[in-house]
Amino acid sequence: MHAELLIHADWMLPVDPQNRQLDGHAIAITAGRISAILPSAEARLSITAERVIELPGHLLIPGLINAHTHAAMTLMRGLADDLPLMTWLHDHIWPAEQRWVETGFVGDGTRLAVLEMLRGGITCYNDMYFFPEVTAQVTAEAGMRAVIGMILVDFPTNYAADADAYIAKGLAMHAHYRDHPLIRVAFAPHSPYAVSDAPFQRIRALADELEVPIHIHLHESRDEIRQSLQQYGERPIARLDQLGLIGPGLVAVHMTQLEDEEIRLLAATGAHVVHCPESNLKLASGFCPVAALSDAGVQVAIGTDGAASNNDLNLIGEMRTAALLGKGVAGSAAALPASEVLRMATINGARALGLDSEIGSLEPGKSADLVALDLRDSHTQPLYNPVSQLVYAADQHQVRQVWIRGQQVLRDGQPTRLDAEQILASAQAWGKRLAAT
Repeated sequence: MHAELLIHADWMLPVDPQNRQLDGHAIAITAGRISAILPSAEARLSITAERVIELPGHLLIPGLINAHTHAAMTLMRGLADDLPLMTWLHDHIWPAEQRWVETGFVGDGTRLAVLEMLRGGITCYNDMYFFPEVTAQVTAEAGMRAVIGMILVDFPTNYAADADAYIAKGLAMHAHYRDHPLIRVAFAPHSPYAVSDAPFQRIRALADELEVPIHIHLHESRDEIRQSLQQYGERPIARLDQLGLIGPGLVAVHMTQLEDEEIRLLAATGAHVVHCPESNLKLASGFCPVAALSDAGVQVAIGTDGAASNNDLNLIGEMRTAALLGKGVAGSAAALPASEVLRMATINGARALGLDSEIGSLEPGKSADLVALDLRDSHTQPLYNPVSQLVYAADQHQVRQVWIRGQQVLRDGQPTRLDAEQILASAQAWGKRLAAT
């Protein structure tokens, strides 16, 4: 058998249905896809490769999927900390966005985010922000995969004047990236409190027609529930259900305020949930009942949220927080085992975004999006269980190699298609401008 690339590693976690751990295996890649996974001893005899990479002491996993973030907001990292959600939004973030957010801000912020995410083993992210065309272009140039949100709010911003304009710009972006190998799109209504019924009804029909997900902040805080009860006489999930949005195409982010019947509704309709534990903790928004959702059959993925409220885009750290918090909320040390949390950060995210036939696990025929972590470090030794070490002990600096569609985008910890020094210089310049206002 011939392969363009053959990678040998001491351990592999393919995140397949059996949750197997493969020791001493190799993965063969041809034309950007996985062509075979087999024991290294067998691969050395049966595969002729144009390039062979030996990774002793390394763990191979599928590329991590950050199922919710706001990439450009890396330029607001630390701008307004230690505040509740609505104060943070209304008094600080939204005014700063109104003043500063334009194409240059989004481009530089996205480059900083992509650099950070690639260095942390994230190969795909699901974004929601203004000027999404810029986010898409920067991400594609970096060789990274993303689902870019067609943002929608009722009020005017620097990006669009009204709901019709947001939707028109989103549809133009969808047409532009319809057949792109790395970029997909989703409708991204910000939240129930930022979008009225008529725009929701329109994007529901368009999402069905175009077969794209709907990505939304939902049940993030008690204030959101209170406002909905005052304005609409029902909780946000009930309102969206009446509008026909609760279904398998819904990617509902945060979900810290859930009642038992709402969990049953999510399970029955096939809606997806994205858990952002560190952002929720920092903003004191509440606790997503991840174990209860999982037990009910709801697919739960993991997101970092934006760096303005996290304050990093470290999905490896997010996995650890999700596992520990999930046990505390459930009152059970057996809740959210490490293997399940890894699935949340990989295949569950792929399913939420409609990409599970392409990414989310290491299987022949799928895209070669994979990450190698060096576990020969003091805090990941001795090593008894690779998945436990990954979730409970590893750090993102141990990510050494990253491939997307078989192309190496991180080599020995350094990006291959990004100018890190220039990106950091631009970020520092933006920091001085924002700090001076």
